[in-house]
Amino acid sequence: MTDTTTDVSVGSDNSRTPSRRSLLAVGGAGLALGAAAAGGAVAVTRTGDDPQPVADSGGAVSFHGAHQAGIATAVQDRLHFASFDVKTDDRDEFVQLLKDWTKAASRMTEGHAVGEGAYGGLPEAPPDDTGEALGLKPSRLTLTIGFGPSLFEKFGLADRRPEALVDLPKFPGDNLDKARSDGDLCIQACADDPQIAVHAIRNLARIGFGKVAIRWSQLGFGKTSSTTPDAQTPRNLMGFKDGTRNIAGTETARLDQHVWVGAKDTDANSAWMSGGSYLVARRIRMNIETWDRTSLQEQEDVFGRDKGEGAPVGKAKERDEPFLKAMKPDAHVRLAHPDSNAGATILRRGYSFTDGTDGLGRLEAGLFFLAYQKDVRKGFIRVQRNLSRSDALNEYIQHVGSAVFAVPPGVRDSGDWWGRALFSKEA
Repeated sequence: MTDTTTDVSVGSDNSRTPSRRSLLAVGGAGLALGAAAAGGAVAVTRTGDDPQPVADSGGAVSFHGAHQAGIATAVQDRLHFASFDVKTDDRDEFVQLLKDWTKAASRMTEGHAVGEGAYGGLPEAPPDDTGEALGLKPSRLTLTIGFGPSLFEKFGLADRRPEALVDLPKFPGDNLDKARSDGDLCIQACADDPQIAVHAIRNLARIGFGKVAIRWSQLGFGKTSSTTPDAQTPRNLMGFKDGTRNIAGTETARLDQHVWVGAKDTDANSAWMSGGSYLVARRIRMNIETWDRTSLQEQEDVFGRDKGEGAPVGKAKERDEPFLKAMKPDAHVRLAHPDSNAGATILRRGYSFTDGTDGLGRLEAGLFFLAYQKDVRKGFIRVQRNLSRSDALNEYIQHVGSAVFAVPPGVRDSGDWWGRALFSKEA
C-alpha cells in the first residue's frame, strides 16, 4: 500500500494492552500493498520508450516503443485487466491472432474504431467495432500484453520459457481462488475513462472468439500509486497514502536496474524478453469492516505513517526518508522496505476495487496489485516472503487471486506485433 511503518520505535513499550487488531485477527497473507511505498517500488512516467509528463486526460499515449506502454507510463485512473486461456492448438492461428490484436490495440490507443468501425458496413454482418467508445477521446488508453507460464506448455514453446518466469510459491495466509488466478496470457487496459478501458478488452475478446476465452477479469478504480513526483499521492481504501516512494519517470537508471530485462539478463532461449519485464498480479481483499472499527493510533501503527500527512514515524513530511528502526518490528513499511529485502525493488501500478458484497453484508473490496520487475525471484517473491511472515497488515487483508506473466518488449513500429520475438523464427 503506502510506504508505511508503525509509529512506535523499537525501543518503546511493546507490552501494550491487546489491540483490536490482535483480538480481531482476520487471517491474511503478507501484502505487497506497500512494497512500493515502503521506499523501493519503482514507478515511472514513461510512455513506451520516452519520459513523458502526465498528459491531458483525453490525449493519446504512443503504442509503439522499445518497451510496452502501460508499465512505466503515468498511471491512469481506471483499469480493466483480463486473463485469457488459449483454446486453439494451431500455432499459425494464434500468431495471426496476436497480429490482429496488435493492429486493433494500436488503433484503439489512437482513439480510432477497430477495423471498419461500428456502423456503415454490410447490414448482414456484425460490425468490426462494438461501438461504445464512439465519440470518446483516447483517454490515455494503454494496452499491455503478458504471457503466463502455462502458455509455454503449448505450441512447442517449453524451451523458450525464461528462468525468471517462475511459478509463485504458496505464501502463508494465501487463500487463492483458482477461478481468479493464472492464465495463458493477459491484457492490461488502463485509461482515464472506464468505458474506454472496458471497450478495449471487449473488442480484443471479440476478435479472439474461438481462439482464446477470458478466464477472469478485474475492474479497478482510484489508482493507488502515482508515477509522477509532482502529483498528489493517491490513497487506498484504508485511507492511507499509497506509493509515496515510487520512482519518478525521469529515473531511467533505476528502471534499467530493477524493471527492464536487459540482454545480459537473458540466454539464447530467453533473448526474446530483452526490453520486457515480469508482472505479478494479486487480488488482495481488505477486511474493511474490521479496519473501520480500529482506532486511528492502531491504524497508524500498522502502516507506520500518519494518516493525514503521510509522514513516516518520527518525521514531519510525507516524503521524508523513513527511519526504519523507529518502527515496530511488524510494521508494514519496515518489512516492505528494500533495506529489509536485500534491495528488492518493484514498480507498482495498483488499483482499488469494489465488487459488491460477499453475501454476509461485507464489502468485497480491496487492492488489485500489479508489480513489474526484472526478475520475480528477486523482486516480488523476496518481498512477499518477508511480509507474509509477520506483517501487521496481514490481519486486515488476504490474497485471494494470483498470476504471473512475462511481458515482452514493445511493438517498435507498424510492421512489428505483440510477441514477434518469441513466435517469429526470423526474430
